[in-house]
Amino acid sequence: MVVALIIACEVGFWVLLALGLGARYLLKWRRTSVVLLLCEPVLELVLFAVTAYDLKNGAEPGWEHGLAALYIGYTVAYGHYTIRWLDGHAAHRLAGGPPPRKPPRHGLPRAAHEGRMWLRTLVGGAVASTLLLVAIWYVGDDGDTAALEATQGAVLKVVGIHGLIALTYLVWPKRGPAGMTVPGATGSSQAPAGKAPEGARGTARPATTEQQTKDGTGPRPPQRSA
Repeated sequence: MVVALIIACEVGFWVLLALGLGARYLLKWRRTSVVLLLCEPVLELVLFAVTAYDLKNGAEPGWEHGLAALYIGYTVAYGHYTIRWLDGHAAHRLAGGPPPRKPPRHGLPRAAHEGRMWLRTLVGGAVASTLLLVAIWYVGDDGDTAALEATQGAVLKVVGIHGLIALTYLVWPKRGPAGMTVPGATGSSQAPAGKAPEGARGTARPATTEQQTKDGTGPRPPQRSA
């Protein structure tokens, strides 16, 4: 029953998300879209309640109960991020909004982005571990909690591995392109901005004061003092 409910919650998450975005950008029903999107956390509450009820009725703690804790932790950490990401794409494609900003790809900005994503994983792992700990305490000595404890170990491994991956972007920042070509540049004849082309210095001569127009209105040479 718990596994079926997890699948139903996952399907319901995407159905509510699609209905909410469709109501916002296709039908222009903003309030309706807000109500639909606010129904997302209700799915996690229902899953939590059913899981607790299942354990209370004497169900043997198994991997499905650990999976429910993982699902709730992931949704808490990444649910709002996923909704915001899809909302940006829907606004761009359905309402003519600006394209959503892509995450940075190089240098310290990429490292900061990966660090923020790891913090989300850390939050999700903390939520899942707390739920598993509560389940272990709730079952007590009346049942076998090995599956729940194994799930806790898996959560710690996932958080640790993700943290190491994020740390590599800080220790070894990903380098950007070595150089940027100027649009329209052809060969070596394109000179850098702000500099004169090679061999072009001194070739242009300003008009001298010795030149005068025929009608005498041009500049005159300096007069010598007596």
